[in-house]
Amino acid sequence: MALGGDNWHPQHSSRPGCRYTLMESTTRFDPNLTLTPEGVQRPKGGVDLVRWYDQLVRSKKVSWTGHHHMLKLLGRGGQGEVYLTEFRGTDGFTVPVAMKIFSPEHYATERAYEEAMKRVGKIAARVALIQHDNLLAVQNFFERHRIRIMMMEWVDGYDLRKLITPRCLNLLQRHLDNKRFRYINDVIITRGAEFSRFKAGVAVAIIRDVLAALAALHREGIVHGDIKPANIMLKRTGHSKLIDMGSAIEFENPPLERECTPMYAAPEVLQNQRATPRSDLASAGYVLIELMSGRNIFAETESLVDLIQAKYELPDRLAELLPDEISRNELLMKFIRGLIAPDPNLRFPNADAAEHVDTGAAAFHRQLVIGKLSTEYVNDIRLWLEELRRFEVDL
Repeated sequence: MALGGDNWHPQHSSRPGCRYTLMESTTRFDPNLTLTPEGVQRPKGGVDLVRWYDQLVRSKKVSWTGHHHMLKLLGRGGQGEVYLTEFRGTDGFTVPVAMKIFSPEHYATERAYEEAMKRVGKIAARVALIQHDNLLAVQNFFERHRIRIMMMEWVDGYDLRKLITPRCLNLLQRHLDNKRFRYINDVIITRGAEFSRFKAGVAVAIIRDVLAALAALHREGIVHGDIKPANIMLKRTGHSKLIDMGSAIEFENPPLERECTPMYAAPEVLQNQRATPRSDLASAGYVLIELMSGRNIFAETESLVDLIQAKYELPDRLAELLPDEISRNELLMKFIRGLIAPDPNLRFPNADAAEHVDTGAAAFHRQLVIGKLSTEYVNDIRLWLEELRRFEVDL
């Protein structure tokens, strides 16, 4: 057995101040070492390494050069590009990491870019501390030639924008037997007016994960600011993850300029009013309606004025947009209206309330359980994504 320094004793580690006994410490059993009355006889070859180890832990600082090999483009948007990269360490260690490179081209001046990136970096540091299962993990934020780069957890899965494309459903129809394909259509996802639509139970399960992520952000004083299908990913585990913190802001200290996707932004945001946690709830509501209707609910708007008006009229159009089995469910309709009310004061007060109040998401799922209409949503999603993964070469 070998542990600690050269003069290791069976009862205690030789490290100064260490009071752990052998039985309490992780111990390496080495058949080449022998225990004698004088202690363990160690090979001489480890002395230099032990010296380097001691120097390293006592220096209180570690520096090294990292290399990220860009493997493929994951996405491109108004803020820049996101790549799947491979970080290569030592001794064969590699790990996939998502890299977002922030473009300066849409900023009027270099100073404007620098100021915006200071905000992004500050928010990223706070998000990195949250550590929530439904929220993307931020790992680093740095600059290369003054271009800002954010390193993030790579999510092994698909974003909702890709999953609702008819191609995904057509792919499964070609490869699966009729019984399995019918189950997917009845329980998970089926054809919609313009693209595939999720069944209500699965759609609400996804939004519940989003609400959990938003609740974690909002407790830290952060508004996500860009909830949309492309920023919600379904992991291979069956759970959902909210991604892309590039538009996030501190709602108590908002910047003069902010970014959003107008189609999914709350009306008060489009009217240049203050963005609040309830603004995120409206965006989540628009996504939920889109997922369950299989259509772009604001497709006919041609101007910002038209879009704002459409959002004020949306609660009165739900029966027209949603399938009958959804629009006839009073509890589900109350939940949707609690998310998308044009007046922020009439929405759920926060993401936790949207989950837990009597007209919230959890109540709808309990209703399905009582009616024996519920399934194991996480497992259903996991199996469905596994099937897509088997045939993804055709996607």
